[in-house]
Amino acid sequence: MDTGNSPTTQLLTLLNVSAAKSTKRKRALGEQSPPSKLNKRRPVFAGVQDVHSSRTSSEEDELPTVKEAETDKGVESDQASEIGDVDVGADAEDETQDPYEQHFGINSSTINSTAKEAVDSKSWTTAVSTKRKLGSVAVSVPSGSSSPSSLANGSASISERLKEPFQELQAKLKPDQRDFQNDLLSIVSTYEDLYHTHQSLDAARVTREAIALHALNHVTKKRRRVLKNNERISHATKAGNPAPENIQDQGFTRPSVLIVLPFRSCALNWFDALTEHTPSPSYQIENRARFRREFGLPEGVVDKLAVAEPGTYPRDHVETFKGNVDDNFRVGIKLTRKSVKLFSNFYGSDIILASPLGLRMSIEKENNADFLSSIEILVVDQMDALTMQNWEHFVMSHLNQLPKESHDTDFSRVKPWYLDGNAPYLRQSILFSAYETPEMRSLYNQTLKNVAGKVRTIRTWAPVQVPADLEQNFISFDCSSLKDEPDKRFNYFTTQVLPAVMKSAVQSENTAIFIPSSFDFIRIQNYFKRQGYSYTVLSEYSSNQDISRARQALFNGKKSFLLISERFHFYRRYKIRGIRNLIFYGPPDHPQFYTELLSFPFLDEGVETSDVTCRVLYSRYDWFKMERIAGTKGASQLIKQNSM
Repeated sequence: MDTGNSPTTQLLTLLNVSAAKSTKRKRALGEQSPPSKLNKRRPVFAGVQDVHSSRTSSEEDELPTVKEAETDKGVESDQASEIGDVDVGADAEDETQDPYEQHFGINSSTINSTAKEAVDSKSWTTAVSTKRKLGSVAVSVPSGSSSPSSLANGSASISERLKEPFQELQAKLKPDQRDFQNDLLSIVSTYEDLYHTHQSLDAARVTREAIALHALNHVTKKRRRVLKNNERISHATKAGNPAPENIQDQGFTRPSVLIVLPFRSCALNWFDALTEHTPSPSYQIENRARFRREFGLPEGVVDKLAVAEPGTYPRDHVETFKGNVDDNFRVGIKLTRKSVKLFSNFYGSDIILASPLGLRMSIEKENNADFLSSIEILVVDQMDALTMQNWEHFVMSHLNQLPKESHDTDFSRVKPWYLDGNAPYLRQSILFSAYETPEMRSLYNQTLKNVAGKVRTIRTWAPVQVPADLEQNFISFDCSSLKDEPDKRFNYFTTQVLPAVMKSAVQSENTAIFIPSSFDFIRIQNYFKRQGYSYTVLSEYSSNQDISRARQALFNGKKSFLLISERFHFYRRYKIRGIRNLIFYGPPDHPQFYTELLSFPFLDEGVETSDVTCRVLYSRYDWFKMERIAGTKGASQLIKQNSM
């Protein structure tokens, strides 16, 4: 049987390549080394000294007193004198009680065969509890998991060097905001996954601050362990003794935190959140001017959203699209003892900020995703905005895979659970969205494998507010298979809904048809074209001239139908006059889109609610969307009627 492409064969190949590049002793695959009992650890800021085998001369200048002892990996090899230069203080608790050591230590107490089997078989025990400011949460734990629950633990383990700036930030917050941050930290600090399904605009900033602190805290502890071990190696070398045999403190590559974002403006916000936790004023941020230049607006450009009169655009649109909204970016951040270095090489970075498209471009360019092989914390922010981009650009399938190349890895220092292929079972995923979609829930249910468990927030929705006395006609169609749902919806719309509309002289004019899916939008557009209907379109690909013509054509009665894609409304948010009849081919993902479109007829003077019609086509698979429009209780009744 050919096993040339098996993970074991690939790993052996990497080991052989790495051994050929170095005279250092390599840990043989399967060799067991007894764990060392290190001294109690002292907190230090993330990024303490970094030595990379391929670093430039300018990077060497930051270590004037250190003679580099190279490792094959290009990770840190600092002398003991560097450790002594670090002002650290003392830890209050033994390192064995530190959640980082319990979860990501050399002998992780979190992972075991029973928990792995439970995760693989989707055997989770779920209980609903209340987490103060986060509200109701569903906590899922695999059978055999020995990880302490955040609901019982309740407090975050933060390094002393990071506590002071964070406490200064919290002192400026309202009590509710502080409690919210503390609730977030109490969950993520135990390295459980977190899926926050109803992130509000008001909580966005304090959320970033808390999660940025957690990311920095994680890198702090990881790098501190490496420095401790570098010190041991240095002492052994100076004493003429063999290098310690039990030092395993690294992954295959250096980056350990990945933050996925939709736009450059979001990356700028996260960068500000990260640097708010750095000690000042001595801390240096290298390439800050370049970063702000490339991720902010060009000099002299005025942001029309920022200067628009209040109420011109909805608040969520302003918060999402103000600033630089380019969606193709990726930047590495390297943390050292006294600086944050932006635009560092991915393999020399600790944190990566990127968009899904930016990551895809990097992967295609390099023909591998090795820089994602050792990600230990994944943060995905504004997932609701990411759904409006191409979801297939997302890179979950590339995380924690065996690298294709060795990248000068010293395998004697790679943690055993990396070598065993268990990294996906320990990676922490932190997901934020303003609402849920089936794709998001599927990602949560099917892709996240963290044996420490996962927490999902639960929200009960109230019906959206619509103009008083406006009749909403919710029309269900029968569908028992998700695979057949697009065809069933199209057939019902073209054979039942549209013919009824065409029979009415009033409803077949001034009619807007809102279509959530881009694929359905093209399908309906082609159908209207074949049938010879009088229509015009507004899509995400419409130019400003196209938009102006389409709006005028509907308002002046030159066209009877206006087809609107959800992506168009998401990106443009135009107010459209001349609408009297609204047909929702499917409920919108964004609930505010529903209320906004229903308000458009009343932009014209003299329009009464009796002049406006509203039809919403839905199936049982539109549960999430219907819940946000009709409310949790109302949607349950509608879906139940549909299933009868």
